[in-house]
Amino acid sequence: MPLSRRPPALLAALALLGAVTACTSTAVGDPTGSPTNQHSPTSEHVPEPPPPQQRNYLKLTAENGRESPGTVVTGVEDAVYNYAPAVMLENGKVRTWWCSQMGSAKPNGDDILYSEGPSLDGPFSTARAVLSGSGGSFDAMHTCDPSLIKIGDTYYLYYTGASRDNHANGSSVGVATSKDGTNWTRANGGQTILGPAGDIVRENAYGAGQQSAIYLDGWIYLLFTDTTGYAAASNGAGQYVLRSKDPVFTTGVEALTPQGFKPVEGTNKARTRSVVEAYSSDWMWIEAASAFAIAHETETGTTITFWNKEFTRHPYEAVVIPGPWTEGPGLVRTPEGHAPINTADPCERVSIDVLRSTAKDGSGAPTNIRHFGIDALGLDGCATAEEAKVLNGFSMPSPERTADVVVGGKIVRFERGSVAAKYASGMLARRPKIADSLKVAVRVPAGVPAVRSPSRQLGLLVNNKLMIMNALEAAELNSSEVTLVSQEEWDRFERLTT
Repeated sequence: MPLSRRPPALLAALALLGAVTACTSTAVGDPTGSPTNQHSPTSEHVPEPPPPQQRNYLKLTAENGRESPGTVVTGVEDAVYNYAPAVMLENGKVRTWWCSQMGSAKPNGDDILYSEGPSLDGPFSTARAVLSGSGGSFDAMHTCDPSLIKIGDTYYLYYTGASRDNHANGSSVGVATSKDGTNWTRANGGQTILGPAGDIVRENAYGAGQQSAIYLDGWIYLLFTDTTGYAAASNGAGQYVLRSKDPVFTTGVEALTPQGFKPVEGTNKARTRSVVEAYSSDWMWIEAASAFAIAHETETGTTITFWNKEFTRHPYEAVVIPGPWTEGPGLVRTPEGHAPINTADPCERVSIDVLRSTAKDGSGAPTNIRHFGIDALGLDGCATAEEAKVLNGFSMPSPERTADVVVGGKIVRFERGSVAAKYASGMLARRPKIADSLKVAVRVPAGVPAVRSPSRQLGLLVNNKLMIMNALEAAELNSSEVTLVSQEEWDRFERLTT
């Protein structure tokens, strides 16, 4: 899956008009004709979007299957096993944390290693241990199964801890915080935030752990295994969901039950509902489709099971990323735990990529983490204004044979498509239906004046307000006369917002 990056100038330009998402596609052509006058959009009629149809078990088409030629990340020194990766796309890098064991990281036990690279197929930096056993408390010996989200400028690492080998239901979940993703401080006083419920004691005495976190609408959603949970299968397989607006889950905790999310007094209350019969799963939120995607291993590979936001139905049939595996997958996600927006077709297609261990060493330990992925086509997404946020930053054809750029849920309409291309972070050849219900907030006619700062930033003056462009050639493309201004004058211009 290619990683798209935004030029710094574009970041500055789009920050003034709202958050946007990077993308790439085919350019929109310029219309013919002479420059027009500037318009006020206030009198334009905006049709209401049609009520969205419920997605119910839609069949997706799997395309563009891919896999790395070999192992992409591995421990060093005496690291025998490598499995349970967490993968984050951030600032043009692939960052990954996984479970291993390095003798140089004390105490002896499971460690969480870290590496980063430019693409999912590497090359990745030399692995190093970033979190090991505490020497005391619930995670005295082992730290494993990392899952990460970023809220504001803080990373939260949810991990499984255990105080010793051969524990009886002794696995529990802890959380640590960091400002850089590599230097960690244990939160909650170094105590566990989630332990086994103890509903049923089974032969499988793992306990609670193998968690995966998502940040969505101010909530942290936590998916996890609990082999003592009431709703698990007889072998302990089952995935449960808790959510809270408190990252350490000490207040406002809700559990997913057969009746939906219900408040609970603590994180170890009865586990009455499992969302998939599996161990060691990962998940992500698909914004364009308002759906959760849960990755779990089955006979044929990594199966992706979908749930709607309320966990009342499956919007899509499951899809499979085929290939070998020996332990749980790590989905490639954004810092919030969301699916990366597909750069070719954000409303209809989602890229689903995983890193997963694929072999066992002589002792039977899972290792050889490789990359596998598919594109799932047929989402029927962008049906609501919330889902249409994935279009932010995209340019597309307009009904007036001009070009529109979606910014902050509104339309910036450019007379010339080539100028829109210099403002947008990417372009679509076809216009999604939802775009017709977005308000035209700004029109950018050909020939409006342009100004350039001493630092060679370019802006178009639209309604006497400054619209910062991504490239100097935007003025020529727009037939705009350029005036050089001082930095003081540049700073005084009122910025154009939607």
